[in-house]
Amino acid sequence: MGKSLGKFAHLTNYSIVSSPYTGTMLPVPSMRFAIDAHAVGRHLTGNEVYIRNLLKGFAHERDSEFIAYVSEDDAFSMVPAPVRTRRISRNPFVRLGLDLSARVLADRPDLLHVQYTAPLGCPVPVVVTVHDVSFLDHPEYFPRKRAWQLQLTVSRTVKRAARVLTVSEFSRCSILKAYPELDPDKVVVIPNAASGFRTISRELAKDKVQQRFAISAPFLLSVGDLQPRKNHIGLIRAFARLIQQYPQFPHSLVLAGQETWFSKSVREAARASGVADRILFCGFVSDDDLLNLYNACELSVFPSFYEGFGLPVLEAMACGRAVACSGASALPEVANGAAILFDPYSVDEIARAMADLLLDSELKAHMERLGSHRAAHFSWQKTAKKTLDVFYEVAELRHQVVHPAPTATAAH
Repeated sequence: MGKSLGKFAHLTNYSIVSSPYTGTMLPVPSMRFAIDAHAVGRHLTGNEVYIRNLLKGFAHERDSEFIAYVSEDDAFSMVPAPVRTRRISRNPFVRLGLDLSARVLADRPDLLHVQYTAPLGCPVPVVVTVHDVSFLDHPEYFPRKRAWQLQLTVSRTVKRAARVLTVSEFSRCSILKAYPELDPDKVVVIPNAASGFRTISRELAKDKVQQRFAISAPFLLSVGDLQPRKNHIGLIRAFARLIQQYPQFPHSLVLAGQETWFSKSVREAARASGVADRILFCGFVSDDDLLNLYNACELSVFPSFYEGFGLPVLEAMACGRAVACSGASALPEVANGAAILFDPYSVDEIARAMADLLLDSELKAHMERLGSHRAAHFSWQKTAKKTLDVFYEVAELRHQVVHPAPTATAAH
């Protein structure tokens, strides 16, 4: 076979197909896809969960080659084989201004996949995932410089991207409204999923939570970084009202989420609540700890003002927990009737939703069943496959442009 390949013999990744023009056998190189995976190992919550699970899904695809660009030492062991890894700078200015472009030039992938922001110079097509446009709709949720940076770089990226991926119809509509010049056909919805979250023994989960966090009382759980849009302050006030109205409840409120620039305000609200001794901050928690927290809690509460998807809703449902969540942004779409919805701006409504589930065991059991069924509709395998479908579409279009099909000529 080596002799018959002639000038193609240097190719190491190819399949053999019959030419539609001559009938001879020609090698077709497998696709090579590059992924900006700098979020892996950096506790970037939703962004990290997303890219880690995509890479796991890509690892099962044998017809193409994948390269993950990572910036943390821990990330090399977190990226599954056979995905190859390359190091890029942790500094975003170096990464976006120099490193990614240099790596792409050296590796010559068929496309580069990024989240939100592409490098300044990119010689191959870009597929960008934009989870939401909260930086445009609610810039007050961000430090001023961060909001300005996202407004500038995401606009540049989506306008030049071959495809824009997003995670909900809500986010798709928001993206098209924010960037009306975009072709709607280029904005594709591919939802997230709850990876590794499942029901386990509640007693075992409670024992592990007690050992790890010293939580012995029944508790309500809320998962999310301590940032303004997650509405922890409203939840703390609602929890205080709940305990005031139902002093017989023995429950605590557990907040699992990474500390941020906004943490001080959340902690001050807890101290001023009158129930500070019942509010526990766990900080960033591992997947194993989070699995136990979900399974051990009485119910999960997600009061966010704005979400492009809302992974904690599905994660709690996958663990068999009843969910009370905000009725804003993408959350009703994700919950789809399997959660108790409330107005996140109403302390009374949040408190009432929690009380309804705690007081009515039949309602709670019903929502647990609905939630389990809802979570089962999503999987990262489906998400990875649909994402790869977009990759192949973009790559094939590029090859048609770079290597146009020969045209038939008249015989002389």
